[in-house]
Amino acid sequence: MNYYKIGQRIRTLRKAQGLSQEQLAERIGISVTHMSHIETGNTKLSLPVFVCIADVLGVPTDDLLHDPPTSQSTSIHEIDKLLAHCSPQQVRIISDIVRAARISLNKHMHH
Repeated sequence: MNYYKIGQRIRTLRKAQGLSQEQLAERIGISVTHMSHIETGNTKLSLPVFVCIADVLGVPTDDLLHDPPTSQSTSIHEIDKLLAHCSPQQVRIISDIVRAARISLNKHMHH
């Protein structure tokens, strides 16, 4: 496990949310020194603290473990989130639209 990379991702997400190390440490219930060591990768991260960090930052733990997914999987994730709020009938209609769009795109790209 690359603690340095995880720390970098935590720092990036923390800054994106406008939180200081002190604020994040306080919300997690750890010392600022510990928070600093986590971000620089100078300490091993315990599972409870790791889960708590993800929770406080409002991200899936996967986002801390891995670099952001490629644009295609990001798009798929976005579509998945949209479909979660649709009725089964709406999902069928959207699937038909996507299928038709793909066929149309394939035809236009091969000519």
